[in-house]
Amino acid sequence: MAEGAVEEDDKAGKVQGQRRFAQWVRDYKRLPGIPDEFLGPDGAPRAVWSRFFDAFGALAPDEIERRFGMADRHLREAGVTYRAPGDSADRPWAISHLPLLIDEADWQQLCAGITQRAELLERVLRDIYGEGRLVAEGALPAAAIAGSPEYLRPVCGVPPPGGRYLSLYAADIGRGPDGRWWVLGDRTQAPSGAGYALENRLVLSRAFSDLYKSMNVPRVAPFFEAFRDSLRARADRDEPRIGVLTPGSFSETYFEHATLARYLGFLLVEGDDLAVSDNRIHIRTVAGLKRLDVLLRRVDSNSLDPLELDASSHLGVPGLIDVLRKDGVVVANMPGSGVLEARALLGFLPALSRRLLGEELKMPHIATWWCGQRVARDEVLARLDEVAIEGAYRRGVPGFDSAGPVLASELDANDRKRLIDAIAARGMDYVGQEVVRLSTMPVWEQGQIMPRPFVLRVFAAATPDGWAIMPGGFCRIAEQPDARAVSMGDGARAADVWIVSDKQVSTATLLPATDKVRIRRIAGVLPSRAADNLFWLGRYLERAEATLRLVRALGSPSGPNKGTAASLQSGERIQRLLVAWGAVSQTSRAAPGRIVAEALQSEARFGSALSLVRAAQRTATSLRERLSPDAWQVITELAERLAYEVEDDDSVLSAAELTLQELASFAGLAQENMNRAAGWRFLDIGRRTERAINTTRFARQFAYDEAGDEDLDILLTLVDCQITYRSRYLLAPILAPVRDLAVLDPYNPRSVAFQVATLNEHIAALPSLKEHGLIEKPQRLAVALQAMLATAEAEKLQVKTLFGLEQDLLNLADAIGQHYFPHGPNAARPEKLTGLA
Repeated sequence: MAEGAVEEDDKAGKVQGQRRFAQWVRDYKRLPGIPDEFLGPDGAPRAVWSRFFDAFGALAPDEIERRFGMADRHLREAGVTYRAPGDSADRPWAISHLPLLIDEADWQQLCAGITQRAELLERVLRDIYGEGRLVAEGALPAAAIAGSPEYLRPVCGVPPPGGRYLSLYAADIGRGPDGRWWVLGDRTQAPSGAGYALENRLVLSRAFSDLYKSMNVPRVAPFFEAFRDSLRARADRDEPRIGVLTPGSFSETYFEHATLARYLGFLLVEGDDLAVSDNRIHIRTVAGLKRLDVLLRRVDSNSLDPLELDASSHLGVPGLIDVLRKDGVVVANMPGSGVLEARALLGFLPALSRRLLGEELKMPHIATWWCGQRVARDEVLARLDEVAIEGAYRRGVPGFDSAGPVLASELDANDRKRLIDAIAARGMDYVGQEVVRLSTMPVWEQGQIMPRPFVLRVFAAATPDGWAIMPGGFCRIAEQPDARAVSMGDGARAADVWIVSDKQVSTATLLPATDKVRIRRIAGVLPSRAADNLFWLGRYLERAEATLRLVRALGSPSGPNKGTAASLQSGERIQRLLVAWGAVSQTSRAAPGRIVAEALQSEARFGSALSLVRAAQRTATSLRERLSPDAWQVITELAERLAYEVEDDDSVLSAAELTLQELASFAGLAQENMNRAAGWRFLDIGRRTERAINTTRFARQFAYDEAGDEDLDILLTLVDCQITYRSRYLLAPILAPVRDLAVLDPYNPRSVAFQVATLNEHIAALPSLKEHGLIEKPQRLAVALQAMLATAEAEKLQVKTLFGLEQDLLNLADAIGQHYFPHGPNAARPEKLTGLA
């Protein structure tokens, strides 16, 4: 195409984009949405939005939808999820396809306010848990602090190891009626959302890469690097071990915990992974106890130590508070820091800023009156219809079912009187707040932009050079046109946040380069829980493969249902095996077509392929930080494929064949992409153990002493050895050669002997955990099995021998679990002597 023609097309695209943008603006102005991020005080679009839509509007409608679809597909394939309070399953992550735009000058003012507020709260915490002058001198009421369940007496007088109470702070903000940013709430406990902000950025910057670059949006990576290095610098040794303490896979934001651990290079640990020894926190690993220096906690303070805090908690580490007293671990954020999230303290912050910082607050917050003081309580009761009533310390109002604020003007007479009586009787549990309408931003709905309320969460990380602010943040958008609070559990969606600059943004890291980096070839330690999950992930997937092979053998047109007596008997054997494995029920044994469908995708049968793949998916969820996106995608597709309803026998077989191919894909990813460290070994140990057990069962069922051609042929099919057998023997299946190939042949990668030899290699490479140096039980059992298989003769194998072999393999699996994944009082073990970490 000629250069002039290209220029004409560009001009036409820009004109078309300007027309679309003008129409969007006209439609937008007809809708409620002031204060608004899109339209300025003069009613015209702000400059940053005009700049964005000049380029966005030039895209054809089909191209816009294609890019939106690409973003949604990435989220689905990456398995980005969250769990709202009360949910029993994860929800897919919902993202707004338009970012929130903030111009650079506005952002600089916002950063100044967030930095000041973070420093103020750090100093308040230092006084509350330290000298206590603010209470002693009347600047803070003692009841406003002690009334909070987040105020922890056991940490009073305990200096924070590493020197800081707050390592990560976040503020929820919105634009007020005067055009200024207002703080809606502080997050000092364990601020969430940073990992989701990272994922939002990844998705939108890929979907609109050219537009993203043209807007000169600064990267978020330097913020995370600064945060990581600040945690590292606070430890008391040069190369500290840092963990992200998570409540587990049932947490609302577990995906984010795994994302942060993987991105920052930290270990993802649960309370059961940790133990106290010698006034230090240690991780229970497959190589014994390993010291942990820093904990980035995502567990509420009161659940951190059942010995001194909530005794019913199973999420924390017994003895953690005492370790803090002895300066044995850095915890970010320090336990008890959540006391500053109480709304009861908001009204005192302006005076505290003048007292501690010598300056006024640069960013105001919602006007708040704590009803624990008589003057404030009388003010709230006098203006009851003009304010919103909130809980002073937790979300929601005590005595009312609403999870958000209560408006007295909307209550009936009985509830209104009940609210007044409650405030009068125990005012310290309530606050009155100015009713503030959230500012709105444009979202894309059905080909046009619509205003929706939003809350922006901005993050600040404490570094040796001061507070670092994430350039952007975590934006949540409400689905309703009017909202007073937004949480992901309320049907909200998230948005990326772009700070728009006129200057070119550097792509280089903001941190100084390190002259020397210590070379490493093994990726850290492996917690026992993670090893346990990897082991069972391998076993579940191998069980699913075995079930699928039985389904394929039974349902194949050339399979054991051709009408001959021998064929029917072979089909009956497969059916009995599926019943014994829990894949089908006893009542369905008479209908082969029903059997294969039930064994493939029954949700009620624990041994069906679908149930086993879902068990593998649940196990993999606890390993998100250790699985590559490709591996996670394969596991997700496995579950989706098997859950898809099949209509006939052909579709059952097709689903089984495709699922077997995807299982082979996962095995290939594990074999080619995973480092040969302990994690890979335990995944492969699980696969090899389960394959050896299943192959032995297949041999017992189909290579019994009187087995005929039909049964032996099925065994060769199940162990995928048809081609090998026929190339070796050029004969119909004969008992001894088939037994040798399936059970004893060390060169056949599907045989029992090959699995046992591989298990011996893995176990020999794992850490030795006993100080006496004697051979340990898993290795002793594996060596004995290998010796037995190496000396056995196929002609002398009996069903009784195969049954004993199966029991020995089951005992080996149990011994591996008891040795490397101990629980309870057996969990504390000495340091490793040799082997991988």
